Order: sequence, then C-alpha cells, then structure tokens
Amino acid sequence: MAEAHQAVAFQFTVTPDGIDLHLSHEALKQVYLSGLRSWKKRIRRYRNGILTGVYPASPSSWLFVVVAVIATMYARVDPSLGMIEKIRDHLPTNGYLSNQSESILSGLLFSTGLWVALVFTMRQTLKLLLSYHGWMFIEHGKPPPSVKIWMLLVKIFSGRKPLTYSFQTSLPRLPVPALKDTMRRYLESVQPLLDGEQFKRMQALARDFELNVGPRLQWYLKLKSWWATNYVSDWWEEYVYLRGRGPIMVNSNYYAMDYLYIIPTWKQAARAGNTIHAMLLYRRKLDREEIRPLMGQSAIPMCSYQYERMFNSNRIPGIETDTLQHLKDSKHIAVFHKGRYFKVWLYHSGRLLKPCEIQLQMQNILDDTSLPQPGEEKLAALTAGDRVPWAKARNSFFSQGRNKMSLEIIEKAAFFVTLDDTEQGFRKEDPVVSLDDYAKSLLHGKCYDRWYDKSLSFIVFKNGKIGLNAEHSWADAPIIGHLWESTLATDQFQLGYTEEGNCKGEPNSRIPPPQRLQWDINEPCQEVIMKSLSVAQQLADDVDFHSFPFDNFGKGLIKRCRISPDAFVQMALQLAHYRDKGTFCLTYEASMTRLFREGRTETVRSCSSQATKFVLAMMDPTQMCEQKLKLFKLAAEKHQSLYRHAMTGTGIDRHLFCLYVVSKYLGVESPFLKEVLSEPWKLSTSQTPHQLLELVDLNKFPEYVSSGGGFGPVSIVWL
Repeated sequence: MAEAHQAVAFQFTVTPDGIDLHLSHEALKQVYLSGLRSWKKRIRRYRNGILTGVYPASPSSWLFVVVAVIATMYARVDPSLGMIEKIRDHLPTNGYLSNQSESILSGLLFSTGLWVALVFTMRQTLKLLLSYHGWMFIEHGKPPPSVKIWMLLVKIFSGRKPLTYSFQTSLPRLPVPALKDTMRRYLESVQPLLDGEQFKRMQALARDFELNVGPRLQWYLKLKSWWATNYVSDWWEEYVYLRGRGPIMVNSNYYAMDYLYIIPTWKQAARAGNTIHAMLLYRRKLDREEIRPLMGQSAIPMCSYQYERMFNSNRIPGIETDTLQHLKDSKHIAVFHKGRYFKVWLYHSGRLLKPCEIQLQMQNILDDTSLPQPGEEKLAALTAGDRVPWAKARNSFFSQGRNKMSLEIIEKAAFFVTLDDTEQGFRKEDPVVSLDDYAKSLLHGKCYDRWYDKSLSFIVFKNGKIGLNAEHSWADAPIIGHLWESTLATDQFQLGYTEEGNCKGEPNSRIPPPQRLQWDINEPCQEVIMKSLSVAQQLADDVDFHSFPFDNFGKGLIKRCRISPDAFVQMALQLAHYRDKGTFCLTYEASMTRLFREGRTETVRSCSSQATKFVLAMMDPTQMCEQKLKLFKLAAEKHQSLYRHAMTGTGIDRHLFCLYVVSKYLGVESPFLKEVLSEPWKLSTSQTPHQLLELVDLNKFPEYVSSGGGFGPVSIVWL
C-alpha cells in the first residue's frame, strides 16, 4: 500500500504531553512539486493566450512600435499628425507629471493604439485572404500569377512561428450555401440513382421546398451562421453523435493500426512504456501549443479546434443525449489487464515518468496474479452496448462509494490503456486472416476490454503490437492520424530500445506501484452488464471484415498518370459495387472542412452521372479502351470538383442536415427533407491522409509504414 503512504502528508496523535505531529517530507515535496507544475502550466497558458491573441504580430512588435514613435518624437517629428498632442491635452494628470513625462505617456498611449490597430488590420487581412478558395480549382502545378501573389501574401501575413491555435480567429466562417444551388446540386447527385418518374417526383418535391418552406428555414440558418462560430459543427456533434442511443462500438468508434511489417520489441511492457511516453510527450506539446497547425499547400492553415479534447476527455452517457467531459489536465492513466483495472500515476518528483519507469509499472500489472472482483471483468461492456441502459446503470450503481471513485479514475484519466492478452498483427504466412483478426480486435475486441467512452483507448498486445480505438464525437480521423504518426515515429526513432528489447534508461525504484481499483458491483448491476455484453457481442459477430495489404502500386503511380488517387479509388469502388450488386447506390465519402473555423466534415456524393457512365462503359465489352479511358478521366475530374466544393463550404448534405434541424425546432414538416434525410448510404467510404508530419522518410525506411485504420460498416440515417 505504498500509494496510501504517499497520499498522507502528515499524521498526528494526541498524548498526555500534547499533540505529537509527524510530517511526511516526501509527501510534502510531492505536494509542492505538483503545485509548482500546475502554476507553470497556468503561466504558460496565459502566455500562449497573449501570443495567440495578437498573432500574426508578437508582443515584441509592440515594443518596436513604442520605441519607433518615441524616437520620432525626440527627433521633432510628429508621426501621429497631431493625435499625440490631443491625447496629452486630455490626460487626467492634474499637474502631477512633468511636461516630458506627459509627452512620453501620450506617445506610449498613441503607439499602443497604433499597434492594436495594426494587429487588427493584419488579422482581418489574413482572414480576407483565407476566404479565397479559388486556388483549389486551379490545375495542380500551374497557378496563374494572381494566385502566386495571393499565396505570397498569405505566407507574409501568416507569420513565422504559429502556435497550435494561432490561426483560429483568422479563419473564415463556414458559409451557408444558397438554397437554389443546394437544390440543383442535390438533384444532380440523385439523377443517376432514380428512374424517370422517380426523378420527376423528386424534382417536384425539391421545387416545392425551394419556393415554400425552404426560404424560412434558410433565414434562420443564416441568422445562426452570423452568430455562431460554425453553423454546422455543434448540431453535427450533438445530433449525429451524442444523441445516438445505439452502441458506439463499431457504429461510431474507429481504430488505428501499428506498423505493418515491424515490431520494434516483442516485450509488451517495454512497447507500452515507450508508446505511452510518446503519447504523453505529444500531450505536453499540445498543452504548450507547440504543435504547428496543419498547412495545406504548405501555406494555408487548417483549423486546430479538434485537438483541444484529444486527451483527458470522456463521453458521459445520458438518457436522451450524452455529454463530453474534458479536463484541462490529468495526472494518471487507467489500465485494464485480464479483467482488472489499475490507476497508474504519470508523474513523480514533479517530472513525467521515463519510458523505463512506465515499463516497470506495466510489468507490475502483468505480474499481478490477483483475480477480478465480482462484476469487474466485463464492466466495460456497459460502454459497448446501448446508451440508455448504461446511463441508468451509471446513475443507479456508480453514483456513490467505491464504484463512483473508481469510475471517476477511469473517466478522468489522460487516456485508457488495455494490456491485451492476445497476439495480433500481420503474418506473412496468413496475411488476410491475420489482418482481419487484428482489425476486428481493435474495432471491438472482446466487447469488454476497451473503454469505448474514452477519447482514446490505447491497446498493447502480448507480442508487442499496438493499436488505438478512438471515440468519434470529439474529432475526426485525421486528428488521430496526426497523433498516431507522431507516436510511432517517436517510439522508434527518438526513444528506441536496448538490445534486449527493453526501454532505455534506469527506472527509479521508489515510484509507487499501480493502484488497483476497487468495486462493489452487486447482482442487479451485473445483470445490466451481461445484457449490454450480449448486445455488443451480437453487433461484433455481425461484422464481416476483410482487409489485405496491396503493394502492386500506390498513389505515386496514379499521380504520374495525372489522376487524383482519391478519385481513382472512388471510381474503382463504384465499379466493384456495380459488379457485385448490379446497381448503383447513394455513396458517402467524407471530406474535411477545416479551411473554416471549427470545420469538421462534409459529404462527397461519389456516385455521379459521370461515374455511372464510366462504370457502364467498363461493363460493356463493345466499348473501346480509348472511350473507357476518356469516361474515366471525366468521372475523376467530376469527383475532384465535388470534393473541392465540399471542402470549400458548398457541399450538399451538411446544409440539408441543418435545414432539417431548424425544421424540427420550428415544428415544420417538409416531405422533401424527410425523404432526403431518410435515404440510406449503402456504400460508405472514407480516407485518412498519410504522412502528415513527415517524421519518417519512407524512401529510406519503406518498412516503417502504418497499416492505417478504419471504421465499422454503417448505414447513415438521420431521422
């Protein structure tokens, strides 16, 4: 019980001679160091707030302006055109200051006002520049002089050393598309999926909506866009994610995989030590806002809002809707192994634990032979099943006593860690089955060995392979991709391992061991757990997974053919689906809208008229190859156009979704919106950008490539 001794700073006993006080110097030291660390973080956040608030200028530029103005005043030159003198005349000094002091104070006030005006002008200029998105529609590699000048101005006004959130207030707001344009694009997207009569009917519904109900809903939506930072994101988070009452396992959460061919060490505790430490280093950079914003074309900043809730976050179940709980800091992680839960402190003596010390903590857990307490082993199944039973159970069985304390430790952890007792990963002798098992393990596992409500559930397998399961409501996959690439690269190329496969360095043996969480889970609660587990297992058993490595060619070859790799894959999917089903279907592809403040995603409707013409030509043996190639290029160009429109705020589906939400608030029934929002997406696709950080040279180390990640099968219906 070393952790109990660490928790007590002093003890006292009452004796006939008075009170005998015993202070624990070690505990007091830890209290002092913890408080010191907390104050350092507060000061750093305050400093970063100032730097972000004046970016792209800097506080030092204020001093430069002040010195320049004062210097010109001493040179008998008035840079203010008389304003300094007017400020001096209105100073309420009442004769307490000398003439020289009044002049300096007036110059100081004028230069400060001038500096604030310059900062505001620079920020507004940058915002105006970033509101231009015509560069996306220009052929790659052939920008006209006007775009080159625009790009140069963006680089000049973007500054040199931005912090993570420096560009947030300079990013434009997501615009509300014109109702007429959305109706036109919607009809164009469904035309290849409907026969003549069906399309005429849909045209009539769209026309009626555009003339009658639509304008009223559009007015409210524009009003929201003027008031809110982003007119989509808060409703999208609430209604698509947090209000869903079904299981988030498989249906919402997604996963990321380890290197495909490499296992840096076969020691489970060592791999956990390095990668957990790497994730904590990333969290420290994020806290200090040292992570550079993602830049498109190496110059166009993307929104960083989604990074804010990456760590120390948890989804709290509710009866009608869930909520997201986010803490500014967390000093521990929660670890699961063979049905037991542990709390592991991340700091000692005011510093972050070294990888070798985390390895020692993980090894202590692996060596622990204690058995799970009643109901403990399958407890996490509550987070894998339906949300309402979990919300009721949380209120009934986890609102007091040891259950409440232990649950809070999990929910307030920096992230959740599972030391898995299975071996996973790619095996050359059985590549398909091994990857299928690996992916399914990360997606749902045993349905009770991941805490699906945590923003991040980190999995370390018995053979040293790792993976990640992420809750979806707080952010999209590219955000996790950024973290994951950093973790993998830091693990292998910065931290490394000894020849024996252990983490480098010598651990401090005085660090308190992991703390076993205690539970009082009665039989009624165990019954709820088993019902949730049954629901989750049925869902997991219903998932058919098939993944395989493809190395015949990659995006490099596709680009050399002057075709977008994304468009290439989407056309291949359309062709494969038609060959399999003999029909076309509504196809969902996610694109990001992070060119706008707090932007998340938009839908690209990949099944276009051009795509269907290409597919039908491929199915026609009488068509010449030249004609097929021509139709393929037209389909790829159309897909690229759709993708660019989605990224620049002129997509279809988020606009229709928000119009539908407004109609529900107003109590207005719209046959058009009801039908549109009930259409199932039978083919749902997505992609995650690769090599966001360029920390690994894949030309030099081709084997250090991640297996990527994925989502469960979905059929999105918003009604």
